[in-house]
This record gives sequence, C-alpha cells and structure tokens, in this order.
Amino acid sequence: MSAPRERNGGQILVEQLRIQGTKRVFLVPGESYLPCIDALYDHQDAITPIVCRQESGAGYMAEAYGKLTGEPGVCFVTRGPGATNASIAVHTAFQDSTPMILFVGQVGNDFYEREAFQEIDYRRMFGQMAKWVAQIDRTDRIPEFVARAYAVATSGRPGPVVLALPEDTLWGRATVADMPRYERVHGAPTPVALDKLSTLLAGAKRPFLLVGGSGWTPTAMRQIEGFAERFGLPVGVAWRRLECFDNGHPNFAGHVGWGMVDALRQRIHEADLVIAVGTRMGEATTEGYTLVESPQPRQKLVHVYPDPDELGRVFRPTLPIAADVVSFAAAVAQLSPAQTVSREAMTAVTAANANFLAEQEPKDAPGALNLNRVACHVRDHVPDDACITVGAGNYALFAHAYHRFHGVGTSLAPTVGSMGYGLPAAISAKLENPSRTVVCYAGDGCFQMNLQELGVAMQYRLGIVILVFNNGMWGTIRAHQEREFPGRTIALGFDNPEFSQLVKAYHGHGEVVDRDEDFAPAFARALEFANREQLPALIELRYEPDGIAPGVTLSGIRAAALARQSA
Repeated sequence: MSAPRERNGGQILVEQLRIQGTKRVFLVPGESYLPCIDALYDHQDAITPIVCRQESGAGYMAEAYGKLTGEPGVCFVTRGPGATNASIAVHTAFQDSTPMILFVGQVGNDFYEREAFQEIDYRRMFGQMAKWVAQIDRTDRIPEFVARAYAVATSGRPGPVVLALPEDTLWGRATVADMPRYERVHGAPTPVALDKLSTLLAGAKRPFLLVGGSGWTPTAMRQIEGFAERFGLPVGVAWRRLECFDNGHPNFAGHVGWGMVDALRQRIHEADLVIAVGTRMGEATTEGYTLVESPQPRQKLVHVYPDPDELGRVFRPTLPIAADVVSFAAAVAQLSPAQTVSREAMTAVTAANANFLAEQEPKDAPGALNLNRVACHVRDHVPDDACITVGAGNYALFAHAYHRFHGVGTSLAPTVGSMGYGLPAAISAKLENPSRTVVCYAGDGCFQMNLQELGVAMQYRLGIVILVFNNGMWGTIRAHQEREFPGRTIALGFDNPEFSQLVKAYHGHGEVVDRDEDFAPAFARALEFANREQLPALIELRYEPDGIAPGVTLSGIRAAALARQSA
C-alpha cells in the first residue's frame, strides 16, 4: 500500500473503489458528489463510468452486475430525487440477495437537520431494504467505511449497502492510509452436518434437490451436478433462479414456483426429503408457502443458507446448515452414497427430466402469432451461453417455460418482480461480456419504465436484442382481475407508441412481427444487426391479448371465475 497522503474526499473514495477491484460504476451525475466525478478522471484506466439516463436504470445495472460477477455492483446517485429513484434497485438487490453498493450525495453537515435542498435521512429511508446504511461524516474515515461496505455486501447473505456522502466530507481533505482489498467470508458445513445429511439421504425414498440464491460459480455448479448424479436426485431451480443448474442436465426437473407444471408440483409435494441449497424458499418459490409449508414442512427439510438468521425463521428444518453455496458444493463433492442408488430413484430422476422435456414443446395459443413458438425459436437459435433478461409480467413466463439456461450469467431476472429491469440488466450483461448474445424479453408496460436507457446502449455501442411483447395492457394485473372480478375490466389498457420506430431514434433496428412465419427471419436480422453494428435491435411482437401465458388465456380465466361464482 502507498504511504498516506493528503487528498480530498472524492479522491480518497474513488481510490478505495479501485483498490477493492471496482471496474465499472453506474451513475446519473449530480452536483452533490462532484468531487467523486472529478476523481474518476484520474482512474479511467481501471474504472469505467457508465452514464445512465435515470437512477432506477443505473441501480438496476449495478444490481445486474452483482448477479453476474458476485462482486458488489456500484452505483452513484445524487441526493433526494436521485436516491428515491434508485430505491427500487436497492429493494431488488435486498430481496434477490445481490451484492450492491449505492453511494448517495448528501447535504453538508453544516446544513443537516434543516430540511435543506433535497435532504433526506437515508438511514430511515433505506433502513429496511439494505443490509447496512450509514453516513460518512468524516473525510478520514472514508477508507474504513468503503472497505466495510464491500465486506458487508458480500458476506453471509449478500445484499445492498447504502452510504450517504455529505458534501463537506467529499470536499474536505485528509491524510489517511488506504484499506486493503476485502476478503470474502465463506461459511462451510460442519462434519457433523454432512454426516446427518448422508444419513437423511440414505433413508430417503423420494428426495428432491432445490437450488437457488446467489453466489454460484461454474465450479460449484459442476460439483452440485455431480452430487445430484451420485445420489440420484431430481433437481429444480427456485423461482427466477433458472441459471443455478444446467437446464440441459439429465437430472433437471424444472422451474419451481409460480407457473410450474403440475407434475413438478406433485413431485415436490410427495417428496420425503427436500434439500434446499442457497434459496430462502420465498413466497413465489413455494407458491404461497404451500409447496413447502411454513412453519412445519410436511417433508423432511435440509435447508442450506449462508445467513444463520434465515434458518428456522420461516421453515423449521430437519437439518439447518449455515453455509454458502460455494462451500456447500465443495463439501458435498466429497460425499458418495453408502450403497448403490436404487433403480426406483434413478427412474424418478428419468421421469422428472422427461416431464420437463415434454413441457418444452410449444403450446397452442390464439391468434396469428404464437408466443410459445417465439420463445422456442429463440431457445433454439442462440448460443448456450446467451443471456436472457426479463423484468416483471406474464410475458416473462414464456422465457421461463421454454428457454434452457446453462449456468452463471445466462439469466437475469428480478425475483422481487420489479418492472423495468430487463433493459438495464441486458445493458449490464453486454458491458460485462461484449461477445455474448444478450436478449431482453420486455412487456410493453415494463419496457416503457426504462426505455430511455436505450441511450446507454447507443452511447456504448451495445448490440442487444429486445423483444417487446405488445398487448396494450397491464397483462398480469388483467389476469388477476379476471380471476377475482371477471368481466369488470377497467384501468388496465393503454395506447402504445411505435416501438419499432422508437428504437430507430437511438440508431437501432426495429421491426414489427404479428405472424408466426415472420418471426424467424426478423430474429435473424435483429441478431445480425446487433452483432454487426453493435447497436440495439428491437422486435415488436403484436399478438392476441387473450394468450396471456403459456397454455393460459384470459377468456379461460374469466370462464373459470364465472363458473365458481355461479356454483
């Protein structure tokens, strides 16, 4: 480390980011943290500033970076409005267990508690949606706070940290030593826990392995695959964590949670042992805490999670194991069954995978454009390492139902269900892996929440492909409305711009597709343009709104609801 030297707060902070390994920061510039912006000028060889159009987009890009790399995604926003815009990404990072650090400009300490211009108490604002919220009131403590932020964001259950930066702290000067790069803390299973796990596996007749959460590496995934193979375990992925297990593996059973197929649901219901690794098993994964019941599951439950406070909080496990996915995978890589896996167990694995593959055939849908076939075509015409991003909405179920994800970085999806996520996430994915094919699935409402970030794709020459599902309504809410209040549709529809023309204002390529036979050539043109020009390509999908989800129609939901009411 270099000897302590005098610097202003912005210079000290940015040098700490460099030491901690930060290579990209996402920001919407603000005068409240101007010394940090100036300090970035001297670190252009190591840190790239990505200038975003709105703070929610910047925050989403940082959150996606955390998912992709396992390192904290870093975002800078200005005080007040900037912080409130970015809060949606902080909430996403919290519920998705993603390492992220949000730096927020703050009024100077000399103005604090006067409700000065754009003043907010960030400890109170972010207190329940971040792992740690603090304000750095002294310039000479910046290295300490930044080092701790990286440690907190990545330790135990990963998550977001928010640091407020008063102006006088950033403009102030101090002679202070830098802190060394943080060391990630890993929690590993004990030998006793592994012995108990082996015993439970030996006694189980219908075991099931459920994987999810964050922090997975290619090595950990291969080790878990080997574990599943040796012990004859069908494997499901938790809600919107489709990348956590290779969907092409013969032990793969499918996506667990809202929208899962009946055969998979029944398999988990009938399991006598569920081994949940890395996942909290939240409301979506457990279908409202019914698939695995809270507080006492009907199945024997082995719950592996990095935060001990989570173990026993919602579910009473038979065996709680406080460990992160990397350490657990390394540990079970050394386990082997005491006896040959039974023929019945291997038959169950084969049947589970066969059920999954049977559901990979496109279902029928009303109208001239079948979104099931669209999703299958994308699956079959992108590389295995392609990254598919989604936001929130029923349109995302088409990607989840048909695409086969093959590991870390192939899926970016907010488990918190936040809209506007898909496009910023696709931008972040392309920045991180420029040679990787990136396809964003976006609903027409979801896309319009952050479509201005097309400017980032244009500015940094990012060849992403965007599929906009245009049905002119808030489709997911419409489905709920038809289920609960059939036939009383109101306040759910909207008129859309010409998305295919809008993208051209950002120097991109745009087309409209409204028939099955037109999608394949349009998708080929979009991929070719994105790769050649390194600019965004957009296909606007105009389809029959009744086809709301794979195998589901709004008219069918309405008919079933009316039948229940008249019964």
